[in-house]
Amino acid sequence: MYSTSTKDPLRKRAKSTNNRQSSGNSSVDRKSGKNGGALAKTNSKHLSSLTLLMSQNNEQTQVVDKLDPITQDAFDRVFCGQFSKIPKPQNKLVRVFTSSTFTDTTVERNALMEDIYPKLKEYCRETHGLDFQVVDMRWGVRDEATDDHMTTKLCINEIANCQRLSVGPNFVVFLCQKYGYRPIPSEILSTEFEMLKRTLKEEHEDVTVLETWYIEDTNSVPPMFVLQPISSILVNFNNKRIPKLQEQDAKQWWENEAKMQQFLRKAARSCYEKGLLDHETMHNYFMSVTEREVIHGILKAKNPNEHCLCYIRHINNISLTQMKTASKFVDIAHNHVNTEAQKYLANLRDERVPAKLIGTNIRRSTVEWVGRDGIDVQYHAEYIRQFCADFYRSITQMVDNAMEKHARFRDPLFTEVLTHLTTGLTVSKMFFGRDEQLQMAKGYIMKNTNIPMVLQGENGCGKTSLMAKIATSIREWYGDSCNPVILLRFLGTSPDSSNIVPLLTTVCDQIAYNYDETQKNSAPSELNKLFQHFKKITSLASRERPLIIIFDSLDLLSKIDGAHELLWFPPTLPPFVKLFVSMTPGASNISNKIQRLVEDRRQYLEVPSLGKDLGFRVVKEWLSERGRTLSERQSTMVSKALDKCTLPLFVKLIFATVSRWKSYSRPQDTVLFSSLQESINALFHRTESQHGKLLVSHAISYISAARSGISDSEVEDLISLDDKVLDDIYQYHLPPVRRIPPLLWSRIRSDLPGYLSERAADGVIVLNWYHTQFRQVAIERYFKNVNHLETCHSAMAEYFLGVWGGVPKPYQYTEMQKQRFGVTENEGLADRKVPKQPNVFHSKDGHHRYNTRKLNELPYHLLRAGRIEELLSLCLFDYDFLHAK
Repeated sequence: MYSTSTKDPLRKRAKSTNNRQSSGNSSVDRKSGKNGGALAKTNSKHLSSLTLLMSQNNEQTQVVDKLDPITQDAFDRVFCGQFSKIPKPQNKLVRVFTSSTFTDTTVERNALMEDIYPKLKEYCRETHGLDFQVVDMRWGVRDEATDDHMTTKLCINEIANCQRLSVGPNFVVFLCQKYGYRPIPSEILSTEFEMLKRTLKEEHEDVTVLETWYIEDTNSVPPMFVLQPISSILVNFNNKRIPKLQEQDAKQWWENEAKMQQFLRKAARSCYEKGLLDHETMHNYFMSVTEREVIHGILKAKNPNEHCLCYIRHINNISLTQMKTASKFVDIAHNHVNTEAQKYLANLRDERVPAKLIGTNIRRSTVEWVGRDGIDVQYHAEYIRQFCADFYRSITQMVDNAMEKHARFRDPLFTEVLTHLTTGLTVSKMFFGRDEQLQMAKGYIMKNTNIPMVLQGENGCGKTSLMAKIATSIREWYGDSCNPVILLRFLGTSPDSSNIVPLLTTVCDQIAYNYDETQKNSAPSELNKLFQHFKKITSLASRERPLIIIFDSLDLLSKIDGAHELLWFPPTLPPFVKLFVSMTPGASNISNKIQRLVEDRRQYLEVPSLGKDLGFRVVKEWLSERGRTLSERQSTMVSKALDKCTLPLFVKLIFATVSRWKSYSRPQDTVLFSSLQESINALFHRTESQHGKLLVSHAISYISAARSGISDSEVEDLISLDDKVLDDIYQYHLPPVRRIPPLLWSRIRSDLPGYLSERAADGVIVLNWYHTQFRQVAIERYFKNVNHLETCHSAMAEYFLGVWGGVPKPYQYTEMQKQRFGVTENEGLADRKVPKQPNVFHSKDGHHRYNTRKLNELPYHLLRAGRIEELLSLCLFDYDFLHAK
């Protein structure tokens, strides 16, 4: 959500939703002791006031005036709950992937990381209320080779994420005079690999090295030969504690890779000349990582001129006498310039990219080679300054253009409704079976009854996916007999669906949009009157336009304003209105309340586990969609695991585990657990083993401790302030800027697919656990030590206070760092490049925007950290803070 600007083509609502919230939620303004009881009790007044203070939102709601036909159609489709031909949600995020070779733009990327990215983050927040994130997968990483050979695939996935999420710019490439690292493929089709081997054998080559490092995986459909993890053969490749052994294995790997690269390229070229491979397939063995990124980021991208930039720097007089330094800036092979690599680079840089990008999106510069380093920070200071200024100007211009282009869709109510529709569509695509439950839901829709239907089942049984499938099936069930209005809310997944006042207010406004626009913005601020208004406005439904309301997960609704007392819940409905709600029995007192309101047991739809047969079929279907299968032995293991549990979440975890299994995986590496909790713990353990226990445990701790979720940039910022984690990451080298390399968090996220949900909160995209069981296991696993829990909340409180925004934070050098790098001091200082946290952002054009992340998160973390004096002085009794709230 965003504040009003005089330049906006949007006008204020007569009454803003959140002004109603503010007056309705305030313990000073509301006289609601009669309504729900909870706020009337003296001993809960302070807690209610505090919770309300944390939850209120001060952004204003707006509507669009005089929409063009295309926009009007989009609004109509979204507000009536259609799932087809709806726009993508407009994210509050600028996420830019920067592509470069590993070594030739280190100076420029360090300058961006140190000076420009913090300013861009500040500009996006203060001017547009956007979160800014940069994905530089090579910054802070010392080696191009990774043990699992997954970095290239991860980079391509990150490019897709940036294209999916980012407002405006999403891809910047630095193309200079180095084509860059050209790894051998991590996977090769079996038919292709065998053909390449035959070709080499016909030429009397010894292919033992290929057969050693590539093993066939028949679990892949079609079968693939997979490049093995380096440490599975060279066991000391990751052994940083014994540098000599690590150096030996690293040298051995590079020799093996060079030999395999030579063989594969020779065979691929020969097969191409014989007509056995096309040019694109052959080039796959010659392509650099950077070219692959450019193909996905620019050449195959939609509207690249709106989203992409290319920086081309030419260095005159590169000194080839300094071969080691020169190799950082130009491709070297056998002590000479690699003409083959230079040919591929010239084709990419000088022909293909200019054919896709207009001239203003390509920036060219020329500098002189200086001294031993080639690019010298002091000598080239003016070039670096101009480069940084141009980068800042270009990115901000792209952001401004995107915000202006999408202004017509920036109505908060539209965004809220669209977000839930998109979630429903996404979740329903993973739905299988449940024919009996769907038929019961259809029967309820079609029959003449005025009682709500209640779906209930234990956590993880699939209630949410069933509700999503019901929502997406309703129009098909009605056919052409009418044009239903579908109101879908996944409660607790957004600020406006977490508390009863904004929930009912937005629902009432959506109903009014469809039936009687004169009633828009008419929801009362007084709690009891709002409840009555909600029940009354539903009576606008008609035979031609029936109204179906779907509230998933009632127990995730906040208890504020007596929401769990269900005084707002209509036990009987007006004609042509249907209400679906879901809940977990025993999760709150809601189940007892609702049983008194809905006494007819026929209106309860039990959502059981999937059952073994359906669970096994679901796993096989998902594997098939992923292009995977299982061996007979592995299938038997899945069958045995499903004997123990068939909750959909458990089935999902089984799939996530077995989809990683190779046909050659060892029995000890193919283990399934028999309970949900054990499976989640196993996932966390595997992630810790892969990426480091300290890094993973602290990252998951911050996610689990957050009040309403945490953004990617906040995770990176918090870890960059966490010296325990940084000391572990930087045991073996000192970074130019003391921050976590973005690659590390990206790798952790990629290993938790589908378990972290993305949603809007306080104007940014935040991550949270998609399933409550993950939060429960994370809390049990990582917060057994109460001190660690308080430390996390304290660190997050300091972050939202802005304690280290623009302020160098001290840190202690470890004994290992002192010995390894010859450091004599005990303590250092480093600016972690985290943002300042004012209560209000003031833009240069005189407009202001509230820092809703701080206003909503800070009191919560101060309270949980036990920092009560600061809670009182900086929040509850601080005029500026209260005024901003």
